[in-house]
Amino acid sequence: MKNTHYTSSTAARSPFPSRGRRFLVLVLACLMLALSALCFASCGEEKGPFVYVTVADENGEIVARYEKVAFTEGMTIDAALAALHAEKCEGGYASAESAYGLSMTKLWGVENGGSYGYYVNNASPASLADTIKEGDHVYAFVYTDTVAFSDTYAFFSAPTAEVTAGESLALALSCAGYDENWAPVTLPVEGAKILVDGAATTHTTDAEGKTSITFDKAGTYVVTAASETANLVTPFVIVTVK
Repeated sequence: MKNTHYTSSTAARSPFPSRGRRFLVLVLACLMLALSALCFASCGEEKGPFVYVTVADENGEIVARYEKVAFTEGMTIDAALAALHAEKCEGGYASAESAYGLSMTKLWGVENGGSYGYYVNNASPASLADTIKEGDHVYAFVYTDTVAFSDTYAFFSAPTAEVTAGESLALALSCAGYDENWAPVTLPVEGAKILVDGAATTHTTDAEGKTSITFDKAGTYVVTAASETANLVTPFVIVTVK
């Protein structure tokens, strides 16, 4: 009878020669490295969708500027503000039902008896319980004047802008007001001084609230405005210069 011999060596069982196995291991290692890098990059990216929230404190300083807040379907203004505070100012926000509906009782740690304001996309909503949608911008502020309540909500035509270095950027500054029947209206802000990163410039707004400004160097700048004749809630535009 013919004897048949079996070997237990790995090389004999493998369908790949040793050189082929080394190549396969190298390919698999490169693939795993690439997948790990892709996972790291994707895990580092913020996941949308978002709404954006800005808060100004009792001194008129913007303490949270156009911050991203994860958006969920059916989100209210109240929920967006609560989510921002949970991230940036824990315990600094509260709201409660009142004779006027859901109302703020604390903003950025300030409790002043209800002297707060808030706007969505530069329009006055009916209530904190109003729902918002993806991409909306909520701007809430503590009144700096709790006697005459002269704080006037002001805003540029857009909260962000992109421009090329040396190119003129047109800006328009408006504020929220009321007509003779107390219906909400938007009015131009004349004579407001333009500031860049907190430093005053020579630019002021005209009778239509318009001005233009040029940036010489690439970078990110925050443009704000201040008025000697009105108590403006600080308006801003984040400018990316390429």
